[in-house]
Amino acid sequence: MVGIKPSFMETTGLLLISLVLVMVILSFVVGNVIFYPRSESPYSPPSQSNLLGTDDLGDDVLTLIFRGSRVSLSIGIIGSLVSTLIGTVIGALSGFCGGSLDDILGWLTDLFIVIPALPLMIVLTAYLSPSFWNVVLVIGLLWWPTTARLVRARAWQLRSSTFVEGLIGIDASKIYIVFRHILPNVLGVVLARFVLSISHAILLEAGLSFIGLSDPTNPSWGTILHFAMTRGALLQGAWWTFVPPGIAISMTSLGFILLGMGLEQRYRIGPKSLEGKI
Repeated sequence: MVGIKPSFMETTGLLLISLVLVMVILSFVVGNVIFYPRSESPYSPPSQSNLLGTDDLGDDVLTLIFRGSRVSLSIGIIGSLVSTLIGTVIGALSGFCGGSLDDILGWLTDLFIVIPALPLMIVLTAYLSPSFWNVVLVIGLLWWPTTARLVRARAWQLRSSTFVEGLIGIDASKIYIVFRHILPNVLGVVLARFVLSISHAILLEAGLSFIGLSDPTNPSWGTILHFAMTRGALLQGAWWTFVPPGIAISMTSLGFILLGMGLEQRYRIGPKSLEGKI
């Protein structure tokens, strides 16, 4: 796939993601050099001194948006990484080994698919107490079944390919074949799912934070929305406290969705892609 020109979806997605990365970098590098200190005027509308106004505590909303990008993006990437790793390993073992192991792992995957993920995430996060790592853990442990399904289908196709049959014929171990030959040949599918999962993880985190299941000392974009809704921003008509974080969440999710869809098309499973490298 090297040398293929990025599609329009991939280019647009990368552009949106780049804007978010710029916010993250600025929040770390620049710090308080360009951000404004707390104002004495709560719910001040956008002005030259506060480009996106202030919240109920007088904090600059632009500062909160930039700093919130760290948390939202970090949870999205780490949570997606955990869920993708779990789904990839389960899917590869299930699809290649078959038999009883496939039945057990398939039953486990179906069980997690049937259980409503979001309500269970809410219950687990509330039980574990809201924190950065608990949110990551809950998302990672409950959002892997779709990846497992796709990797299993791909591994099942690779199992009947010529080079895998040759390896089986020379008595190569199943673990060796899975980790040395099957997994490298499903990386395209895994990469696409990983990118798409980031958008889901960001939206899930925003939903959990919006209902108060996040660390208030480490606010994300969802936490900013939560504070805006619970501290009277709507009654005050302070649209600048909830519209910008909503746009940031939407823009970031859209960026990863477009990039992920582009990668899915790029690595679409076809007859030629089934002959992997030995």
